[in-house]
Amino acid sequence: MSKTIAAIKIEQKKLGLDDFAYRAKLHILTGKTSTKDMTEAERQKVLVSLRGSAARPAPVRQDGRDGKRKLSGKYLPKMRALWIACYNLGVIDDRRDSALEAFAMGRQLPNISDMRFVHKPEDAASIVEAMKGMLARAGVVWADRLPCEPYEKSPGYKIARAQWSILHPTEPNAFWQAVTHIVTESISYRNLSDAEWITVMNHFGPQVRRLKKAQK
Repeated sequence: MSKTIAAIKIEQKKLGLDDFAYRAKLHILTGKTSTKDMTEAERQKVLVSLRGSAARPAPVRQDGRDGKRKLSGKYLPKMRALWIACYNLGVIDDRRDSALEAFAMGRQLPNISDMRFVHKPEDAASIVEAMKGMLARAGVVWADRLPCEPYEKSPGYKIARAQWSILHPTEPNAFWQAVTHIVTESISYRNLSDAEWITVMNHFGPQVRRLKKAQK
């Protein structure tokens, strides 16, 4: 493991990013979900970004904005992952952090002026549950059927399944053939990592958005 990758892992732990949120952030920054696939310049970009997220925010105006700051906050990684999932299901048209902030602050928490001030679990839950509700209306089934396989509990699986249902509603049994082809594994492969599910969702996403746009 290179020194840069080791440093990135340290920053990941400092920020408390789970694997799903971490891989989503990597993809946003570089278009890749693994540091092993990155160039050294891309790794440095990731490291600088993670260190910037962990650093104390610079002084800002009383309204909490300086016009240049990047979005940050304890609960941001999970919110961002769900926001991108909304984008990949064609629920929203703008995947940028500015759009996420506008949604969170304007609709869910109108009395809070900045994402950095979302410290209470109940405030974060309000935003997260709102996005999960949006995804549910787009076809994501969050409840686990009983009994179920371990992979069926993965948010990535649930979202990808909803995408497939939109793209191929009459071919549910072809789902795994497509998924394993995307991640270049055998047809029987089921234990996808969060990073692999991100790859699958990002593959289906443009197709879903094109289809929904054509149906408008």
